[in-house]
Amino acid sequence: MNLPAGYPLRKNRARLIFFFIFLGLLGGAISEYLRAPVLAQNQDWEPAIHKFEEGDKVNPPRPGIIVFTGASSIRRWDSLVEEMKPLEVLNRGFGGSQYSDLNQYAKRIVVAYHPRAVVAYEGDNDLAAGSPKTPEMVAADAREFVKIVHSQLPETWIYVMSIKPSYLRWNEWPKMKAANNLIQAFVKTQDKVQYIDVATPMFEGQEKPPRDLFVEDGLHPTARCYAMWTSVIKPVLLQRFSSAKYVIEDGVIPSRFRLGVRDAALSLR
Repeated sequence: MNLPAGYPLRKNRARLIFFFIFLGLLGGAISEYLRAPVLAQNQDWEPAIHKFEEGDKVNPPRPGIIVFTGASSIRRWDSLVEEMKPLEVLNRGFGGSQYSDLNQYAKRIVVAYHPRAVVAYEGDNDLAAGSPKTPEMVAADAREFVKIVHSQLPETWIYVMSIKPSYLRWNEWPKMKAANNLIQAFVKTQDKVQYIDVATPMFEGQEKPPRDLFVEDGLHPTARCYAMWTSVIKPVLLQRFSSAKYVIEDGVIPSRFRLGVRDAALSLR
């Protein structure tokens, strides 16, 4: 078989081109893998916090509201206010925040409202791939959040949501689960602090959560996931905050909540 002149050279050149393209793609993937947590740690959240404060000047939240705060899984919960009715809640989730970010701004987006309760979701970004944080560090930041809120508002209830599993960060789930265990153990030692496990129900008895609990990115919750979270979180809040004092201010109690309101009112006597 006669090969054309220059064949070995062209063959080696093609191999080299393919090799450098592969290196470029690999380098880009590694860079993106490592960049996300770094960006999250260095993100300037001041514009987002300032926007909250400017909105509050126009439409001040009523005292005693329940504040939901934390990372993008809270920020993207567009149906939160509607799903939590008749409880009055305020969404103060901001982007890809971590516990350290929440601690930095807690006085401005939690304490400032003098809420009767705060529901916090963090830890997801803290332990994303490439993050230097450990489960112990995340648990320490969660303890700091409780300290910040209760140093100013000792009567405010704090509800700490578990870190959720996800497809995008499945490899990090063991660390997240370890952080959940540490946080839960701490919460048990505190007054007016409660741990809410949204992670376990998401598995629905399977080895991994159903794919339809997440949007295309494999990270953020779908409407079905939020509905599941509501079914876990709302009864906890209603049990403590659904007396007539809290839910009849703006009208008639929906029939589907009347039994819960009556039982909660009895339990609070």
